[in-house]
Amino acid sequence: MKTLYYNGDILTLEEPLYAKAILINNGKIEKVFYNDVDINNFNAELVDLKGNTLMPGFIDAHSHISALATALGLVDLSVCTSIEQIQEKLKSSNSKWIIGFGYDNNLLTQKRHPSKVDLDKVSKEYPILIAHISGHMGVANSKALEILGFTKESLNPEGGKLGRDENGELTGYLEETAFYESSSKIPETSMEEKLENYKKAEQIYLSYGITTAQDGLTKADDFELLKYVSKHNIMQIDVVSYIDLKNNEKLIENLEYENYNKHYKIGGFKLILDGSPQGKTAWLKDPYENEKEYKGYPIYSNEELKKLVEIAVKKNKQLIIHCNGDSACNQMIEVLEKFPKDKLFRPVMIHAQLLPKELMSKVKQLGIIPSFFVAHTFYFGDTHIKNLGSRAYNISPANSALKNNILFTFHQDTPVIKPNMFETIWCAVNRLTRNNITLGEDEKISVLDAIKAVTINSAYQYGEEKEKGSLAEGKRADLIVVDKNPLKVKDIKEIKVLQTIKDGKVLYKN
Repeated sequence: MKTLYYNGDILTLEEPLYAKAILINNGKIEKVFYNDVDINNFNAELVDLKGNTLMPGFIDAHSHISALATALGLVDLSVCTSIEQIQEKLKSSNSKWIIGFGYDNNLLTQKRHPSKVDLDKVSKEYPILIAHISGHMGVANSKALEILGFTKESLNPEGGKLGRDENGELTGYLEETAFYESSSKIPETSMEEKLENYKKAEQIYLSYGITTAQDGLTKADDFELLKYVSKHNIMQIDVVSYIDLKNNEKLIENLEYENYNKHYKIGGFKLILDGSPQGKTAWLKDPYENEKEYKGYPIYSNEELKKLVEIAVKKNKQLIIHCNGDSACNQMIEVLEKFPKDKLFRPVMIHAQLLPKELMSKVKQLGIIPSFFVAHTFYFGDTHIKNLGSRAYNISPANSALKNNILFTFHQDTPVIKPNMFETIWCAVNRLTRNNITLGEDEKISVLDAIKAVTINSAYQYGEEKEKGSLAEGKRADLIVVDKNPLKVKDIKEIKVLQTIKDGKVLYKN
């Protein structure tokens, strides 16, 4: 059955920008009408938009859908503003492992991370592990440290750190690789619970108008879940996986799902070069504010990174590489310069928070796609001013990329924040912090350019620009209906997604 949409603003992101009607057939866009049409001439289901706006579905350039599914089964600490509130929230859990996610030490009244002493007040009998909002650090109680095998004599793992007090005793704080390795040792939940949480996660993406999502650091357990979901026809939106290149030799050697199979495919590999600027683990060229020497630190040496990149090159797979600090951005560029450009398929610089303007020409030359976490301006902007000083005003330099004719995308790094695309568009256009400070007036961009960053540019990032990202004949019918035209209103972040349509099927209704 064909479907004809009409009587609303139909935003194509092509030329011309607006259409009068659009005809969908068998999951694809059959015809785009730029002149008035007689709706009675069509043997199709007629959908009156009633003045609402139809536009391309959003394409998530970087997030972690499997991690969101996991987080839905954890204690939500994102609303906590004190350590006491964290303690109360954790007490509500009746799990054998008490796991919390989403606290931000910068928003707590104590202005510090909790400690094992704080968590021991919740329980000394049950292990407790809580994750920072960035996902780059966390805190364990005494029982969890014991189970994880951390003692006073433990050395810092490469690319990570164990927090210690003035006597050298462990505080419970775990940073970067110390935290990642700890998280991987937590007992798995049942497949039934995983499936239920995955379905909830997918509905969250759909509610924000996302028709293609990413799993941006897929490990073996995540792959098994996503493979199961795909195989059993549970997956409704497209999901693109990027395998954690560091610790998944079996997955890398026996790659499956190299093309979409029931909405799932492996797009390539993921590497992490540094930490987070709000957690002060991003690798900087110059010290953090009020620090004499501390600049964060790298995860790899250049030689180690080169060997890992060689694996992706030999496998002919796309690389997405996490770089927050300017030194990490520079390291990615220095190592990729050692490879022929035609051996690198659209490498993506994930986050690129402190990508220096002087490196833009090399980014362009290498065909690197910066994917900016531009909502940092709002969520962490005030913290960046404290940690980075004047450098904070240059984070997520989207307009500088635009001026250099560099294609870029935006993302939310979910579950760090919700996959709210209209909020991200608003952040890119306004660049306001929570305290209403404009964080880089000259890095603001237009609404249209921001929309392109989460639609047609993201389709290009995946190599899917012929299939997705705009409303053009022959492309997939991945669409959203929204209550306001984002090009005609100021309150962009208040726009409501009314319907999300994947391959011509309505999967979400508000």
